[in-house]
Amino acid sequence: MKKRTWEVRRMDDVEPVIKVRGLSFRYRMGDTDILRDISFDVHKGQLVGIVGASGAGKSTLCLCLKGLIPHAVGGKLTGDIWMLGKHTREVPAEVLAQEVGMVFQDPESQIVGMNVMEDLAFGPENLEHAPEDIIRRIGPVLSRVNLQDFMHRETYKLSGGQKQRLAIASALMMEPKVLILDEPTSELDPIGKEEVYRTIADLKRGGVTIVLVDHAVEELAEIADRILVLEDGQLLADDTPANHFRHPEIFLEKGWLRVPQVAEAMHGLKQAGLLREDAITPYEQEAAGTLGAWLRGDGE
Repeated sequence: MKKRTWEVRRMDDVEPVIKVRGLSFRYRMGDTDILRDISFDVHKGQLVGIVGASGAGKSTLCLCLKGLIPHAVGGKLTGDIWMLGKHTREVPAEVLAQEVGMVFQDPESQIVGMNVMEDLAFGPENLEHAPEDIIRRIGPVLSRVNLQDFMHRETYKLSGGQKQRLAIASALMMEPKVLILDEPTSELDPIGKEEVYRTIADLKRGGVTIVLVDHAVEELAEIADRILVLEDGQLLADDTPANHFRHPEIFLEKGWLRVPQVAEAMHGLKQAGLLREDAITPYEQEAAGTLGAWLRGDGE
């Protein structure tokens, strides 16, 4: 019997890890498309951010990438998504789950164990991984999210930032090649947000391909390779943070997304004729150097 395509196709490093073509989706009881004709690629090791107003389709896009749409969530899906060379409509959800992890904005909705170790073991136990393999993974995974001293801590005693890092660790226990994070810092205080972004940056340096939905635009601009802008289910823009925020009019005019403060300040100086457009940057360290030189009179 001929093997299914998802079982035999090999993934070349030069191919996109994620390939989306003409994606549209409408929920079963809906009367309009939540996503409309979206196409983009994500390559190995990239961190791609997704931003947009509430209702723009960001979470729905994450569910499509994960394969929960159409396997667990019904509706009308058109277009194609290939994840690690596998077509998400053809691959069972449990197969994708072994290579694609997902973390939601509310970590408590994903925490099932009474303590950290029990929570980390839940996913691989359900896939019948060997107990010795599960135990072997727990220590290194906790170290990756800086929770190595919390193995036996009761989960209800963790702070918000620690709970979100535990949710990330639980996803990492499956040893995913792709990690999707849907607004993981929206319910966190500044300290928790910083903890989670530090963890995400470490994972990126470790080679994990990441799709990150968030409104924390300063932090996102610092670590994203590209940022996708969604509006009313359509892909409005896809570019690097530097290019996006060198021309921030798209954000300032629409008013539904903040611009990094340093880029907004530099944009104001540019409008006043005091700074060149090519000097505008969303990166704080680079901006500090440019503005410092400008204040010293070393150049525009």
